[in-house]
Amino acid sequence: MKVIVLGAGILGVTSAYQLAKAGHEVTVVDRQPGPALETSFANAGEVSFGYCSPWAAPGIPAKAMKWLFMKHAPLILRPKFDVAMLSWMARMLSNCTSERYAINKSRMLRLADYSRIALAELRAETGIAYDERMQGTLQLFRTQQQLDASAKDVKALAADGVPYEVLDRDGCIRVEPALRHVREKIVGGLLTPKDETGDCFKFTNALAAKAEALGVRFAYGTTIEALDVEAGRVRGVITARDRERERMSTDAVVVALGSYSPLLLKPFGIKLPVYPVKGYSLTIPITDAARAPESTVMDETYKIAITRLGDRIRVGGMAEISGYTNDLGLARRSTLEHSVTDLFPGGDVSKASFWSGLRPMTPDGTPVIGPTKIKGLFLNTGHGTLGWTMSTGSARLICDLVSGAKPEIDARDLAVSRYG
Repeated sequence: MKVIVLGAGILGVTSAYQLAKAGHEVTVVDRQPGPALETSFANAGEVSFGYCSPWAAPGIPAKAMKWLFMKHAPLILRPKFDVAMLSWMARMLSNCTSERYAINKSRMLRLADYSRIALAELRAETGIAYDERMQGTLQLFRTQQQLDASAKDVKALAADGVPYEVLDRDGCIRVEPALRHVREKIVGGLLTPKDETGDCFKFTNALAAKAEALGVRFAYGTTIEALDVEAGRVRGVITARDRERERMSTDAVVVALGSYSPLLLKPFGIKLPVYPVKGYSLTIPITDAARAPESTVMDETYKIAITRLGDRIRVGGMAEISGYTNDLGLARRSTLEHSVTDLFPGGDVSKASFWSGLRPMTPDGTPVIGPTKIKGLFLNTGHGTLGWTMSTGSARLICDLVSGAKPEIDARDLAVSRYG
């Protein structure tokens, strides 16, 4: 079939690669001049198969109220009269129950574990290098209360057969030796040893080159204006480049536009509750390897990930709900700098590059993968902070669904139909 993939981020490129491998004629359309130049560009670098949880969790509403008044807050809310924002927030709050948390986390872990297998196979078949490491994620607790609260995550990990290890202070230092300089600041941690790290931008660009070698055409610098739908079936995509409009005919379309997916789908009555939640990152050159993390340390207090990427440290996190704005606030940089220098003192943050991106979040934390009510129109979006983690598994799923093959894992509860 002819398949058009909308979006050249990590989800779009992995989808295009798998579709081309399956024998389809694939075109990828993106407004940027190259792959992975928006949300995939400088994310936290975590490939978190085990550290994989919905933001909507029991106790989050109370925590959110406290966070709003913290100097270095994990959550920043800039309220506005925006029906989509208010609806998304209300739906998220409705998922903050023990029952919904267990269901949503189980879905996420199922897809994440599938992606773990898919990424290993993809790495073996392509030989792609992207500053990858396979040394796990250490969720670091500064207080006993945080350590005690991790019991619900331990229960979910155990139920799904995901390896984990609860560590005391010395155990954390064994895993991340540089923490010995700040041992008095930590109480314990939760290690998920199967987690990985890597540069999503490097990976996406390398895989785009592999996809091109398979015959995938990339239409960069091209604006996506609308879908062409006739008699309940997608027939094409209307695009614009250098003021010239074009209709690209197709048999199927995969929408992998992240936070912008709902805007394209709204005219067709597809209510996709994906909303942008902005995250920030710093990329810092390593000046002393002995004082740098070995893998990913997740600072539970500030919800910030500190990740080793080759000769750099990526510091990423925070959740800012402010709509489709992508400005850089100096206060957010201060929070990132505080977390990394507090746990790994000695680095030169003055040389860091500062970035922000819009994460496409669903209210339940689970991505939307699968068909829509329009024949030939498929979605692969809404992965939130876990697009890098879930990308390879999501791509294999969408490829099977587009091709009419039976997916290797159950994908029925990932479809947009779950929202009614």
